[in-house]
Amino acid sequence: MKKIISNFLFFLTLSFAAFPSAAAAGTKILPYFSLYGEPKYAPGFTSFDYADTKAPKGGRIVLPAYGSFDNFNPYIFKGIASPETAALTLDTLGFSPADDISTAYPLIAEKFEIPDDGSFIGFILDKRAKFQDGSPVLADDVIFSFNALIEKGSPIYKVYYGDVVRTEKVNDRHVRFHFRPGSQNKELPLILTQISVFSAKDWQGKDFSTPITTPPLGSGPYKVDNFSFGRFTVLKRDKNYWAQNIPSRAGFFNFDEIRYDYYQDTTVTLQALFARNIDMREEYIAKIWVTGYDNDLIKSGKIKKEDIAHNRAANLQSFAFNLRRPQFQNKNVRRAIGLAFDFDWANEKLFYNQYQRIEGYFPNSGLEASGRPQGKERKLLQKYKKLLPAEVFGELPQNPHHGDYLQSRQNLRRAVALLKQAGYDFVDGKMTNLQTGRPLEFEILSNTANGSAFTRVMLPFLHNLQKIGIKAVFRNIETNIFKNRLDKFDYDIAIISYPGSSNPGNELKEIWGSGSAGINGSFNIIGVQNPAVDALIAEIVKAQHKDDYIAAVNALDRVLRHEYYLIPHWYSPYQRVAYWDRFAHKPSKEPIGLQIFTWWEKASEGKK
Repeated sequence: MKKIISNFLFFLTLSFAAFPSAAAAGTKILPYFSLYGEPKYAPGFTSFDYADTKAPKGGRIVLPAYGSFDNFNPYIFKGIASPETAALTLDTLGFSPADDISTAYPLIAEKFEIPDDGSFIGFILDKRAKFQDGSPVLADDVIFSFNALIEKGSPIYKVYYGDVVRTEKVNDRHVRFHFRPGSQNKELPLILTQISVFSAKDWQGKDFSTPITTPPLGSGPYKVDNFSFGRFTVLKRDKNYWAQNIPSRAGFFNFDEIRYDYYQDTTVTLQALFARNIDMREEYIAKIWVTGYDNDLIKSGKIKKEDIAHNRAANLQSFAFNLRRPQFQNKNVRRAIGLAFDFDWANEKLFYNQYQRIEGYFPNSGLEASGRPQGKERKLLQKYKKLLPAEVFGELPQNPHHGDYLQSRQNLRRAVALLKQAGYDFVDGKMTNLQTGRPLEFEILSNTANGSAFTRVMLPFLHNLQKIGIKAVFRNIETNIFKNRLDKFDYDIAIISYPGSSNPGNELKEIWGSGSAGINGSFNIIGVQNPAVDALIAEIVKAQHKDDYIAAVNALDRVLRHEYYLIPHWYSPYQRVAYWDRFAHKPSKEPIGLQIFTWWEKASEGKK
């Protein structure tokens, strides 16, 4: 059936390509696509505010990458690819800047065709757009890229673009994506602007579903100059880059060379920085940021430390339960385990009080639920009342506060009570399922890229679990092994991090939707299969007005929090960056975080 549908869609694509159509009635041709309201940058703008068009070109920067890589195709399920390479060598249809993330501005697409009824989105390609071999970027390349992603790419793309029913080649530089009737998927046009465009000709005779060991032909600002799998990648700036002077690229990509060196542990890169093996690193461990930089390099100003404020949604990092494991299918078991984690102690003793606890599923996004459901959010929840536990209409669950010894002891007593409600009790000192006779035991997995220092966080957690008769083992494993186990859902509890989003939408189907729970390699690592969650994701995707959208996201956050699918970690409103004093960047008036591709090397200043 999959092949029949694929062939049918391909036939439709060819049919419409053969008969170019005129501009559709009731459409607007705009130099931007904005999800809600007007864009920040008016037509005719020359650059984004945080980019310096006078920044000099030249120089070199060496950056750390974590884990490993064995190929150059990050869009497929197999292997471990280099996402940095893809981001710098492949251009997308549009570009959303850090200070206006809900708007797409021209890149490969010079203009956006937007119908009044929202039934499709059209892209009119820039005549200047070309691949690095000089060949033009055409509609055929866009259609090939889309088909490759949904037919042979990672499972997420089939979900991500699920409401696209066909593509239409209007002419060589005009392509349309038509949506499923009634889908009302407001975010989908913005998502489609983010498609990386491959050269159809370059991929002839190659299988997109398999890892590739040669960098594909790109249209982006850099070319791969040298590499060694698992060790490093060197990228050279393409001085003939077709888009270097367009507004969405002006002031970007100033280094002639960018090198990524791969490390297995983030803590190792601190010494690599001091040894000048790398030029910059982001610090992820609060204690090291406070105590680990006390040396002459910092005191003399040769290396700078900078807290760069950001207002973007924080990553959802957590201890994630695998709901496929029988012991975690009971909500009270999950709640009890969460009560044993003492964030207050970790923040004070290990993090120097630099972190804030994650409360909801959309941290620091402004979309978190609060208090009791009110207004449109309550009305939406009432619509699905039969699918929801009664407590969803009450107060939100709160993370436990341990504070002092007595408070911590009280939390552990609550945990024991919850476990007894779930059918467990102490047998020979072990918390045991009275029905099966099996003690409650599990393994907690971490990726070595998290750093060996994470062990310090785990020890008190494991000790608290031991106090209530639970045996937990912590294992820190190599990146590729960790990925393979998550892809196969072969874990009990794992430390995972979902990228934050200020505009959550289609990707939620892949992360929390029932349809992806059984697909190996999907982002629904936890295994959520909840009809109420599915319904609320659909409400988010189809919301046409911002207040309806916010109400739907709030409702989803509330429902997920009441299910205790994970034990949330923490986040910082700053990026902690240390770098050699060879680099400069334009100060930003807004907290947009580290934008490394707008930085430049000081030694290049004054050069032509």
